[in-house]
Amino acid sequence: MRGPTVLFLFIALVTAVAVAGGGGEFDGDYSKLSGIIIPGFASTQLRAWSILDCPFSPLDFNPLDLVWLDTTKLLSAVNCWLKCMMLDPYNQTDHPDCKSRPDSGLSAITELDPGYITGPLSSVWKEWIKWCIEFGIEANAIIAVPYDWRLSPAMLEERDLYFHKLKLTFETALKLRGGPSLVFAHSLGNNVFQYFLEWLKLEIAPKHYNKWLDEHIHAYFAVGAPLLGATETVKAALSGLTFGLPVSEGTARLLFNSFGSSLWMMPFSKYCRAENVYSKHFSWGGSRKSHQTYFCDEQEFRLNFSGWPTNIINIEIPSTHGLEAYPSITEIAESNLTSMECGLPTQLSFSAREMSDGTFFKAIEDYDPDSKRLLYQLQKLYHGDPVLNPLTPWERPPIKNVFCIYGIDLKTEVGYYFAPSGKPYPDNWIITDVIYEMEGFLTSRSGNDVEGNPGATSGDETVPYHSLSWCKNWLGPKVNITRTPQSEHDGSDVHVELNVEHIHDVDIVPNMTKLPRAKYVTYYEDSESIPGKRTAVWELDKANHRNIVRSPILMRELWLQMWHDVHPNATSKFVTKAKRGPLRDEDCYWDYGKARCAWAEYCEYRYNFGDVHLGQSCRLKNSSAKMLLDYL
Repeated sequence: MRGPTVLFLFIALVTAVAVAGGGGEFDGDYSKLSGIIIPGFASTQLRAWSILDCPFSPLDFNPLDLVWLDTTKLLSAVNCWLKCMMLDPYNQTDHPDCKSRPDSGLSAITELDPGYITGPLSSVWKEWIKWCIEFGIEANAIIAVPYDWRLSPAMLEERDLYFHKLKLTFETALKLRGGPSLVFAHSLGNNVFQYFLEWLKLEIAPKHYNKWLDEHIHAYFAVGAPLLGATETVKAALSGLTFGLPVSEGTARLLFNSFGSSLWMMPFSKYCRAENVYSKHFSWGGSRKSHQTYFCDEQEFRLNFSGWPTNIINIEIPSTHGLEAYPSITEIAESNLTSMECGLPTQLSFSAREMSDGTFFKAIEDYDPDSKRLLYQLQKLYHGDPVLNPLTPWERPPIKNVFCIYGIDLKTEVGYYFAPSGKPYPDNWIITDVIYEMEGFLTSRSGNDVEGNPGATSGDETVPYHSLSWCKNWLGPKVNITRTPQSEHDGSDVHVELNVEHIHDVDIVPNMTKLPRAKYVTYYEDSESIPGKRTAVWELDKANHRNIVRSPILMRELWLQMWHDVHPNATSKFVTKAKRGPLRDEDCYWDYGKARCAWAEYCEYRYNFGDVHLGQSCRLKNSSAKMLLDYL
């Protein structure tokens, strides 16, 4: 086996390095930092908190049994499983027969369905944790903050006091470790963190708010953040999204639409905002009175598609109204559908604004029973939220160091064509066409021409580029851009543009070439526009939304940036990109062309008992730790 070479243990973790004006301006040492992980949608285990007898199945649900995700019980007792998973769409309460609650600790986010076969398939943060262990991070330095991802933000606090607990987690980490925390949020976890920052404003006196953030949070890493929503949310709400589970799309739709969080990632316009005026300092135990307005500037009505590449939904409205539009199975068996098929449907199109303000759901209210429930959730849980309307653009959070990281250049869904399926609810809609963005142009599943405004590139296969790249607006008027290969490199294919002019709300597109079939990381960095604060955007070619947290490239860059931040001899604001060598034994390999280990400067051939091929015997040199000084 290849044992880990813990470079950072000798240089960064054991040796207390005082930082005097380094890149991150953190006064302390590396060993005092904590890492707080906020997982994404469906990335936390849920366990039963009830006793449920499942008829016709040998498997019952008992307290602490795994619910999300136990594929064995899902396959053998799907009705019982649904009772434990679904919530009342109006008040977000559990089913009378079964309730589930989020698990706690790191085990709740590493593998959703542990097992020899299911474990690797459901792995989320496991590789991340392994990296932390390999580089000598202490067990109490990595803290997971799982949450019930089915709930709306207000219900997370009302039922579970989640944001109170999160605040205490930061304060406990500071007291335990003696330094601030690094926040790692993925997907919906970024929306959760955004809400926490707004909630915190109402818990802390305004003059102490920024001080609290500076003391408790050193850096925020926003990974795969759906900052303007995700179009897959619409697909899940209308036709169902199974996430690879052995359930029908109709069942997945029923499940998804029962969650209060189902609209948290609804696409919305960057030109529309909510304005909250509070009558008093907010308290969860007191009054929630607030006056809210949702308004859009003139660009929303002057430009097409709410700034998105195309309309989110194009839908054919059936000729029948009311219950006849979604008959039950019994009604279908007893009726003649000829009259329903003769009417000519009407096709309507809806932009991101019309999705988020409820226009779409009002338009199909007579044709779909879920629209009333979703419209209720939209108005009560989001537009009526007393802390924050999440369906508004997010400005740069007031944190010292902000890193926005996402994948690009993957085929991503940006719009849909729906039509009546002729089947009963919940299968009453069918997708007739899908619009994709692909590396700077739009295409459709059917091959038809697509009207729209494609971005410079495409998204991460789940979240469109338009939503992911919103954080580029957090950068200032002058930006340094660097593009490097993702793999280890000697600097020969590194491109740099300094002081590139950046106009707010206009995408930054670097004038740099890419070699065919090569994958790159593009860094946009700004350390000047806000005194004492740094902002960076990292774009990783071909990085999938769900797998990006397992990317060794991302982990390597995170570690090097943190190593740079805490070193007293760091002279630049960001870690240099001029060169990348191996950091772990796993990064060394055998070069058959030269008949030696590649990267001879870093790696050497060192056989250990159990190695089965040459590459496995290539390991880091014991002196490789000195190479880290090259990154200062």
